[in-house]
Amino acid sequence: MGNLDRVDLELLAALAGDPRATVVALADRLGLSRNTVQARMAKLERSGVFLSYERALSPNALGFPIKAFISVMVRQADLPRITAELQRVPEVVQAHGLSGQVDLLVKVACRDTQHLFDTDARILAIEGVERTETSLVMGEVIGYRVAPLMELARREA
Repeated sequence: MGNLDRVDLELLAALAGDPRATVVALADRLGLSRNTVQARMAKLERSGVFLSYERALSPNALGFPIKAFISVMVRQADLPRITAELQRVPEVVQAHGLSGQVDLLVKVACRDTQHLFDTDARILAIEGVERTETSLVMGEVIGYRVAPLMELARREA
């Protein structure tokens, strides 16, 4: 990754605009052969350009409308084990290791506030977790996006 050429970036922009586009439609739109588009798509897939399709699924649709970020402070030596235990908590949809006072920022999805309270308690009960601080998501003001980065990369290519 990081060495995408103009064709790769144009292909990704076309996919961002129409994620369900067929290889034939993409080839037609970009003025490329079907084989070229298929080969480029395979190369992009192998190089890790595409993230999990799970990112496109809404927890709301699954019955988990409450989202929160839980800041987790841990004993550093226990971090790998704590991370493994967090992976077993189904409400954890994402976690990031951070620098600074907070060690982990964990995003959770829950059915209601009692479910959130219980989920936070389960995280706090993991051995090595010293403290948590929960922030309820009131609304998403900027959704996950990479289109502006793609445009910047296309201008710089």
